[in-house]
Amino acid sequence: MAAEPVPGSGPLDFHASAAAALADPQIRANFRRAMDGLMAKRAALFADPAEWQALRALGAAIRAHALDHLPELLVRLEERCRANGIQVHWAESTGDANAAVLAILRAHGATRVVKGKSMVSEEMHLNDYLAEHGVESLESDLGEYVVQLDHETPSHIIMPAIHKNGRQIARLFGEKIRGAQYTEDVDALTAMARRVLRQKFEEADAGMSGVNVAVAETGTLVLVENEGNGRMSTHVPPLHIALMGIEKVVERLADVPPLLALLCRSATGQTITTYTNLISGPRGAGELDGPHEVHLVILDNGRSRIFADPELRATLRCIRCGACMNHCPVYTRIGGHAYQAVYPGPIGKILIPQTEGLKTRRELPQASSLCGACAEVCPVAIPITELLLRLRREAAHPEPGSPVLQAGEARAPWEERAWAAWRRVFASPRLYRLASRLATRCRWLPPPRLGPLAAWTRVRSAPRPARRSLHELARRRGVPDA
Repeated sequence: MAAEPVPGSGPLDFHASAAAALADPQIRANFRRAMDGLMAKRAALFADPAEWQALRALGAAIRAHALDHLPELLVRLEERCRANGIQVHWAESTGDANAAVLAILRAHGATRVVKGKSMVSEEMHLNDYLAEHGVESLESDLGEYVVQLDHETPSHIIMPAIHKNGRQIARLFGEKIRGAQYTEDVDALTAMARRVLRQKFEEADAGMSGVNVAVAETGTLVLVENEGNGRMSTHVPPLHIALMGIEKVVERLADVPPLLALLCRSATGQTITTYTNLISGPRGAGELDGPHEVHLVILDNGRSRIFADPELRATLRCIRCGACMNHCPVYTRIGGHAYQAVYPGPIGKILIPQTEGLKTRRELPQASSLCGACAEVCPVAIPITELLLRLRREAAHPEPGSPVLQAGEARAPWEERAWAAWRRVFASPRLYRLASRLATRCRWLPPPRLGPLAAWTRVRSAPRPARRSLHELARRRGVPDA
């Protein structure tokens, strides 16, 4: 499968990429099999509706409270982190964040980096940036390692290589890993990757990671994972750089367990991940492991603009579990790469247009059936369908004072004229009859010229309008006006 284009590097055409994905039976089979398994595991752990609703309400309240007090919590987080010996760097844009990371690496003469999983680093396109500046950055999460080896980007927030099956990964390892023999045995493939990564952990000058939750009360960075690579990336190299968006902060350490319970069950169908790391500072005196320095880079990248709107602020509640993707009828059929975005699926449809702008990303809010499955399973109750409708509306008709990036710039004059014509036709029985006759008599036109109307008119005629309106019929029967 071809690598996903980097957003901003060329034309973006969701319709074309979605059509290509739908035409690929292998992609559809891979995603269908994976999504069915993830949905079943999640459902088994949320079998009690009362428990699910109570835990969900608690998680939503924790995230909403943190966002309502975001500025002061970020200040407290910085103060506590600095008191713990963690150096804090603020970045307004991805360019600022990349520059901050590179400056830290150069200050330590670091040219080899191992990375734990981090969606913020994907947002920054950090690997490409570091490669341009002579720094080798290797993904240590197995799924991330697979897609990096194949020069792709992740197709899922939690499972980056979910678009590949075992046979495809076996062929990739056989071609790209020196000395590897082709095998479809999962344990053998994992052992191949482990041999490469173990050596890289020992050689690395620095390690990087994401942050699942940052606690303002204690200055603690929480990182959950299943493979141990996150712990190796943050503890073996002498330098640790953590990357997070401004929305990841919560007020108290007691807020963490409910969020982890929701995250783990929703993401992978586990009650808890294999490793839960709480990082509160660099290696202390007398300690035998851990980095000598810890740096925290906090990225904005348009989040402050989202935060400014009381309704859109709910977007920032997201805990990156991926449940909305697993249940989305669009995502499960076209996969993640079709979105040509760092965050695919329902959460990407509301986040990416707000960070990259509606002018270039107007198609994403439209790429939804509005079935509501995403909002129904969201563990922090983000009203995704309502936000999709808001963005659809703002793409053409911005609200006064709207903070949405490029609101109104996707307005299409031809669409305005089409809706004006539709209004006139459906307001006039005479025009409606004329349009109906015209539509049924144009069925001979080929589909490319007539579009979806051709398929419709092949199987049925346009409905004949009633001779009298409902109001006229009501008056004739003596029904009083409301």
